Amino acid sequence: MALPLLTVSSRPIDMIINDHSIRYIEMKPGNPPLPLRWGERYLPPGVVKEGKIIDANTLSVILDECIDIWKIRRRKVRFLAPDPYVTIRKITIPTDVLDSEITGYLYLEMGSTIHLPFEDPVIDYLALPEKEDKREILLFAANRQYVMQFSDLFADLKLKPEAADLSSLALYRLYDLLRKKKAEEKILVLQFDLDLVVMSIFENEIPFFMRHHYLPYNEKDWDIYIGRSGFQQLSFIGDEEELNEHFTEAFKEINKLIEFYQFSLHQGKNEISKIVLVGDHPLLETVRNQLHTRFEIEVEILDVNKLETEKNKPLPRSHYLAFGLALKEV
Repeated sequence: MALPLLTVSSRPIDMIINDHSIRYIEMKPGNPPLPLRWGERYLPPGVVKEGKIIDANTLSVILDECIDIWKIRRRKVRFLAPDPYVTIRKITIPTDVLDSEITGYLYLEMGSTIHLPFEDPVIDYLALPEKEDKREILLFAANRQYVMQFSDLFADLKLKPEAADLSSLALYRLYDLLRKKKAEEKILVLQFDLDLVVMSIFENEIPFFMRHHYLPYNEKDWDIYIGRSGFQQLSFIGDEEELNEHFTEAFKEINKLIEFYQFSLHQGKNEISKIVLVGDHPLLETVRNQLHTRFEIEVEILDVNKLETEKNKPLPRSHYLAFGLALKEV
């Protein structure tokens, strides 16, 4: 999703800021591009909450330190619109609207024929194949206020915001890069993070639905240590019964989306063929096993270890989302 900002010529940095961390990746151009450098910094609780910057001063100080350590000052940066403030809608538009007029038409219809859960959106769209004199587009919209929070933060620290993207699109790009066989399929891309689950259904490479569910997160339930890779790792030390309850609630939301898609929309004719699982949750293998048991659907955890990286260092799973973001213009 392009922002109305200046384009600059330096090689971009791809950065993810969520409620508990700042992560970046720098790619070496190629086909496919090669992960060159990456980094991570955990955030104190309450600095970012549910995608909103709560303590701008603290975040600015921490990010400024990261920029110096990672030596990325004055670089272009691509980032993600916060998932809780993103929506995807299929919209029918008049057949006489020219391609060059679609964006203007969408803004004109906001609040009248097009209703979003927030005002003043940043939008992008994908034109769908025309059929039976019916013209449809897929509208991607994000709350401008929260997108610009991050854009302004980067600009204040002498980074150059280039574009904002959606996490679901970034992860699908990575999946598409990794999959061996290209085939028509209906998949659920499931981003299972420490504090947020993002669910996106793709039909033959086109995203039609996106939902999110919060996971309660308390840093006191996790032991944070430095692993062999030099990155911080988490080990659960809290109440396992409580954790299982949180997982169960998440699985209920996943089931609701699957049932809505398969039965309410398609009367049982369209089935999800695969769940693609990715995320920074330390118990992702446990999540995979429970998903397979509950839904009897193939579950694939994305694994980029078959791809090359600089000096063949393993890319942490926590940075897969940034990798997908870096594929935006490949």
